[in-house]
Amino acid sequence: MSSVRARGAEEAAGRLRGTPQPRWLKFLPALILALLTLAQIITPESIQLGFFVVALTPVSALAYGPASVALLGGLIIVALSVPFGRRIWDVETTDLLAVFVVVTLSVVISWVRTRREKQLVTVRTVAEAAQFAVLPPLPTTVGRVRCAGLYRSAQAGTLVGGDLYDVREGPHGVRALTADVQGHGLAAVSTVAALLGAFREAVLDEADLAGVAARMDRRLVVDSAPVEHAELFATAVVLEFPADEDVVRVISCGHPAPLLLRGGTAREIPVAPAPPLGLGLTGPGLVQVVTVPLEPGDRILAHTDGVTEARDSSGAFYPLARRLPELAASVPTEDLMALNEAVRADLVRFAGKAGDVHDDVALLALEPGRVGDPEPAAVSRS
Repeated sequence: MSSVRARGAEEAAGRLRGTPQPRWLKFLPALILALLTLAQIITPESIQLGFFVVALTPVSALAYGPASVALLGGLIIVALSVPFGRRIWDVETTDLLAVFVVVTLSVVISWVRTRREKQLVTVRTVAEAAQFAVLPPLPTTVGRVRCAGLYRSAQAGTLVGGDLYDVREGPHGVRALTADVQGHGLAAVSTVAALLGAFREAVLDEADLAGVAARMDRRLVVDSAPVEHAELFATAVVLEFPADEDVVRVISCGHPAPLLLRGGTAREIPVAPAPPLGLGLTGPGLVQVVTVPLEPGDRILAHTDGVTEARDSSGAFYPLARRLPELAASVPTEDLMALNEAVRADLVRFAGKAGDVHDDVALLALEPGRVGDPEPAAVSRS
């Protein structure tokens, strides 16, 4: 697995698994005990802090397993029972009984917590595998096209939502898809899976991009037919890099136009408008293919409307085309993932914080090689 692909996969998996437990939590019980002992020694005998010791085992139950909590609780009971401990803490037998009860409850709480955590790890592992099966990390190269995708779901804890992208090589060249289905989060995953499946088949079977769009459109129409007023649709942009021409062919079905980065400038590729997928209005003669000649060093950034529809505190939309050249100049030219990450970081700064980006966000950076150049080494999708 390449370093860029591995970086994307590890980062996505980390977001799914959640924030790890802070390390300081493991040291908190010992720190509390040391501070309490010191405070009890230096305070007058009339002030008793012994009841605070009861808090140690419940706190340890947040970070340790039941065996460790039982060991700590036993040590606390022994320390309070010996003559020196009784003298420091002024412990009565009834106090020791109360501590014993709290220790026992803490052990039970720790056992329940660790058991639930193991179950949650299993569920998250299965969810991670399922979501990566739907939308796996992209290889760094597909045919003669270098690529990198970045996706952020609007629903916390998910890797797949309402946006999608893919890059596949077929008999008619390398084809790339960026799409946005109706809805977001887990509710849109089935539509995402259906659309990706239709695209991957069409890459192999369809001779032109209009046929690819028609195949995906038919898939959504068929899926929504059994449901009355389903209103299942998706916007999409499909790009094709032929094996024998230095051009890119583009169609857009209601989707934002991709940006062409060339010579320190960024401009939208002038796509012809077409209806979204899923309405039964896409097919040969209904979708116009735009062909754009490519020059050495050209890069293309496809995106979803979660990027350009993000707003700042004044209500202004994020100006991707205006800010992209500066962002591209700030990262290494050969690192397409760094370009995606720079756009995402700038988007979050523009919106104020990540929480202000309320829609799914997908970015797909592409850099086609020249016809006749040696193709980069193939990268497995496994």
